[in-house]
Amino acid sequence: MAAIRLTYRIETGGDISRLAEKIASDQSTGTFVAVPGETADLKARCAARVADIRMLEPHDGPAFPQNRVEGGVYARADVDIDFPMEVIGTDIAALVTIAFGGVFSVRGLSGVRIVGLSLPPEFIRAHPGPAFGIAGSRRLTGVYGRPLIGSIIKPNLGLAPSEVADVTRELVEAGVDFIKDDEKMMNPRYAPLADRVRAVMPVILDHEQKTGRKVMYAFGIGSADLDTMLRHHDIVADAGGNAAVIPINSIGYGGMSYLRKRSRLVLHAHRTGWDMLTRHPDLGLDFSVYQTLWRLLGVDQFQVNGIGAKYWEPDDSFVRSFHDCMTPLLDESDRALPVIGSGQWGGQAPETFARNGGSVDLLYLGGGGIMGHPGGPGAGVRAITQAWEAAVAGIALEEHARDHRELAQSIEAFGRSGSP
Repeated sequence: MAAIRLTYRIETGGDISRLAEKIASDQSTGTFVAVPGETADLKARCAARVADIRMLEPHDGPAFPQNRVEGGVYARADVDIDFPMEVIGTDIAALVTIAFGGVFSVRGLSGVRIVGLSLPPEFIRAHPGPAFGIAGSRRLTGVYGRPLIGSIIKPNLGLAPSEVADVTRELVEAGVDFIKDDEKMMNPRYAPLADRVRAVMPVILDHEQKTGRKVMYAFGIGSADLDTMLRHHDIVADAGGNAAVIPINSIGYGGMSYLRKRSRLVLHAHRTGWDMLTRHPDLGLDFSVYQTLWRLLGVDQFQVNGIGAKYWEPDDSFVRSFHDCMTPLLDESDRALPVIGSGQWGGQAPETFARNGGSVDLLYLGGGGIMGHPGGPGAGVRAITQAWEAAVAGIALEEHARDHRELAQSIEAFGRSGSP
């Protein structure tokens, strides 16, 4: 019988094996007492089962502070539990409800984190996956053999549509491949989406007419109201746009499924709110699990922070997230393009290239690193492009900067602190 395997990293002041069995029972057929109808045949068909327990080093304090025990030693283990496909089927809401939701309320756990998810091929094939992914993002931008270089309209909030168009013009003339609205920019009164599209798309299309090259602009179309989000999508697509920023946690699994079935755009996932689910190392869930569900639902591009990010996430976490996005679920077509951002300028390019295994399949976003360049946004685009040229060629940035003025300026501006 096909099964979905969840790996839980559990912590308890009690007995690991007992807690593992309790999770399997509580999250499938069991309750706190034996009940009529809970037959051996029913359990054989529908009960979750503990497949393996791998002990880890204990902790001397609980992740949940109310779960303190005498002696202060908390056993830890990675526990594999198999859930029958007959119970969950191929529905993501059923999977999350059964295998994710209730485990965090199990009495006796002092910590729990979901660190692994293994899905049968029939579950994966039941979902659409990315419509564009890495290959489609490259095809639409015409960028091959190097990273896509992108930027974010700054200031994040406050610019009028005409001002957004002015910044867009400077960026496309500088050779940028991709531009996005900040995730906080959706449909504000001072710059409604329809007005931004009317102001920006003529700049994109005029540049395409002159050069044959269409810069990808991802407009923020997210909304908790699905009809509104679809109207926003159509405004962008009907105007000739080809991408959208989606705040995936804000619209939810159902919103993403609804949009993907109707979308003509590259769906660029911003994971705002993700940190609430993962920041404590012994609670929540790993990105490897999180990104699997969103890729099944159709994310084409996935933000994963970056080396030396301006936020809390360690570099090792970014590297793992990058490789998670690059790992096929079934084949290479279901990979999402990793989007590297958060305090990025050209200075992080060499380490990014080295630690991601020498891949250039990525979108490298510079916000302040482009918009705050002393030579202006255009110089910021050229500086990051020059930095990636050096990284791929194995040339030290300082050496490459000797005859690349924009890179030299960015090293002078950002190199002392490491982040713009």
